[in-house]
Amino acid sequence: MKTFQESEEQPLELLSRRLLLRRTLISLAGLPLLGASAPLRATQQWPTKRWPTATPQSVGLDAGKLAEFDADIVSGKFGYVDSLLVIRHGKMVYDRSYTHDYDNIYGKQAKEPGMLNPLNHGGPYNYFNPWWHPFYRRGDLHTMQSVTKTVTSVVIGVATARKEFPALDTPILNFFDLTKVANMDDRKRRMTIRHLLTMTAGLEWHENLPYNDPKNSTGQMEAGFDWVKFTIDQPMSEEPGIRFNYNSGASQLLSHIFRAATGHDIEEYAAQHLFTPLGIEKYFWKRTPTGLADTEGGLYLRAHDLARIAYMFLKYGAWEGKQIVTSQWVKESVAPAVALSGGGVKYGFKWWLYPYSPKDSRLVWAGSGFGGQFPIIIPDYDLIAVATGWNVLNGRKSLSHRIVIDRLLDAVRNPNSGNAK
Repeated sequence: MKTFQESEEQPLELLSRRLLLRRTLISLAGLPLLGASAPLRATQQWPTKRWPTATPQSVGLDAGKLAEFDADIVSGKFGYVDSLLVIRHGKMVYDRSYTHDYDNIYGKQAKEPGMLNPLNHGGPYNYFNPWWHPFYRRGDLHTMQSVTKTVTSVVIGVATARKEFPALDTPILNFFDLTKVANMDDRKRRMTIRHLLTMTAGLEWHENLPYNDPKNSTGQMEAGFDWVKFTIDQPMSEEPGIRFNYNSGASQLLSHIFRAATGHDIEEYAAQHLFTPLGIEKYFWKRTPTGLADTEGGLYLRAHDLARIAYMFLKYGAWEGKQIVTSQWVKESVAPAVALSGGGVKYGFKWWLYPYSPKDSRLVWAGSGFGGQFPIIIPDYDLIAVATGWNVLNGRKSLSHRIVIDRLLDAVRNPNSGNAK
């Protein structure tokens, strides 16, 4: 099975699994996570062609802490993690991939019909089929799952900056034939694009259930033909804008709205105005049965390329002297629009916002994808991480945002350098 291969510049494998047995710190100079250090405060290096590299210690990170994290991943403590990438001050300091035999791990489930395999054993929505998941056709493109939602929000930001997308407070029914929309009421008429971006649509939607539960609304949507109609026809359960209710269908509505409002397919638009400027040359974007780009979970990227999108956001929309999105869009995207219950977690425009710690209310910006896809931005420390994985069965060990954030912050040795603002 072809999987991510470790960078030739990254000889971390020379750290033997003795790290699992002992905690003795190896000399930082002797922990070669990535290449030799370079001056950090020289002219800005944009990673359009490739990420510049440095050692962890040269950017104020504890290489021993990163090695301990790596050892825990290798041991299986967090289930099936496929890769972990760490970037600070625009330099890649940690780049690891982990190989798993998904043919054997999920081979039985791949052949059994269910909510994670509703239509076709060989099709792109069989989440156990190793031809499609977690890597696209066993290559190096990894499914992003719901991180697709975050990227979709970024693309809308690009179109907004180019003045090609309507105001966020535009009612979404402006883009539908009202004679063909079921369960119409005044609340549905008041639903806006902003409500779709902030998961406050007010539609009746049950995605708090496991994805293999037949009552999960997203599973029902993906088992059908017209995902947009399925979603817009749902009855309203409450006034839009009141309460966070995670709704993948609301994100799929954005694919329809983008095309209706701009006249462009969102994938093609992203390729021209987001991916190409950032140097993202390779990707795959699944389509729904009606032909729309799957903006709720269909994008595949390499971890290095997802990190480019995160880095552009860390730099408040700038890239090589140009604004891909406006700084105002970035600020609005990561401003808390709605609070979730417990843990201090908040939500912006398809961005999850986590407190640094229970005693530190500063916010980490993150995407979140089924199976363990996490782009994480710690803005005050000029720090980015990207994790990918494929933990898709309930009750199994897995990596979480909180674990990644805590382990990264624990590795920071120079927290005052590198503010991205």
